[in-house]
Amino acid sequence: MQFSFIDGGVTAAQGFLANGILNKIKASRTTNDTALIYSEKVCNAAGVFTQNRVKAECVKLTRDHISNGKAQAVIANSGNANACTGSEGYDNANKEAVAVAAKMNINSDDVLVLSTGVIGQQLPVEKILNGLDKLADGLSKEGHKEARIAIMTTDTHYKEVALETTIGGKTVRMGTMAKGSGMIHINLGTMLGFITTDCAISSQMLEKALRISAAGTYNCVSIDGDTSTNDSLLILANGMAGNAEITSEGADFDAFVEALNALNTEMAKKIAADGEGATRLVTCNVVGADTVENARGLAKAVICSNLVKAAFFGADANWGRILDAMGYSGFFFTPEKTSVSFLSREGAKRYFENGEQNGGKENKIKVFDHGVPLNFDEDLAKKILTEEAVDILVELEDGKASGTAWGCDLTYDYVKINGDYRT
Repeated sequence: MQFSFIDGGVTAAQGFLANGILNKIKASRTTNDTALIYSEKVCNAAGVFTQNRVKAECVKLTRDHISNGKAQAVIANSGNANACTGSEGYDNANKEAVAVAAKMNINSDDVLVLSTGVIGQQLPVEKILNGLDKLADGLSKEGHKEARIAIMTTDTHYKEVALETTIGGKTVRMGTMAKGSGMIHINLGTMLGFITTDCAISSQMLEKALRISAAGTYNCVSIDGDTSTNDSLLILANGMAGNAEITSEGADFDAFVEALNALNTEMAKKIAADGEGATRLVTCNVVGADTVENARGLAKAVICSNLVKAAFFGADANWGRILDAMGYSGFFFTPEKTSVSFLSREGAKRYFENGEQNGGKENKIKVFDHGVPLNFDEDLAKKILTEEAVDILVELEDGKASGTAWGCDLTYDYVKINGDYRT
């Protein structure tokens, strides 16, 4: 499939506008904290949400509103999670939906509401409502630049991607923005994510595509082992590309999923690389597993291990921790047929994109081979492990399935950031 990455984030697709403004939801905030995304036409929509038993009030409302597979606008704020706030919190989220609907002359059930920030404080909804005219009146194609900032919390930079491809003979665009830096773990290990597309696809197939894609992208990210009360990933499709609507599986559906995977994979890597306090992106690739489920499960176990994460912070080639994490994961593999290597970014590119088995002599180092430890060059290992992006390659001989997970190192700064987050 051919596709190209383009600029534009959530407004790259036809018919989508966005904006972001500062409402001072959190008194110390100096950058935008409220975002609005709007489609000129009602969209087919789908979402996946946190698996935390404690769910934010805005998540509850958004699940209710999206249950009919339709949406036209999304309003989101940072600085306050509107979580653990009871009926008042739900009412506040609903007030946002009603106000946006009245302003944009749309149905309030077609407005989705998301929040992120401190848990357990009532949302100062009047600040959002008072700023709504400015927020809505400023909607534009360039507004993705303001919106992408408004959803950030401890993120060190904004996260957005867009791409263009051909589906059903028509040019289709897809764009996304997300926030996520801490409180991120497997099982929608994300944050807040917003995907927009002008592809024509039914709500049923849109949800199916989103779940397929999330399983191998967002659900394979872990920063700190905490699953947020607010995790949400939304997708809106307004059909303005003019392709024949995708209503069943087939070539067009497969092309849509492939493009969505490309988009979400880029975002998964951006989130993992920007983990709170992180100094490097850590990717674990498991190849040669008997099933995709086992490959992903093993990769996730490695990424989630605090001991592995700490070793990467110290650039210590302590591969034993990798085997240990795989061993207690509960997923099948044969230790005696397992090999482990570390690759630099260049080494990973050569290995996975160009098919160079050695990945380049200075970019790949094997430390464990078929169940036996190797005498390896510690200096070279240190050199590879101090790069800002490092790959763990776990080679099995149990089958032909593969899986990937993304994470980061565990640093002193993670504790500093979260020690006084509320105050």
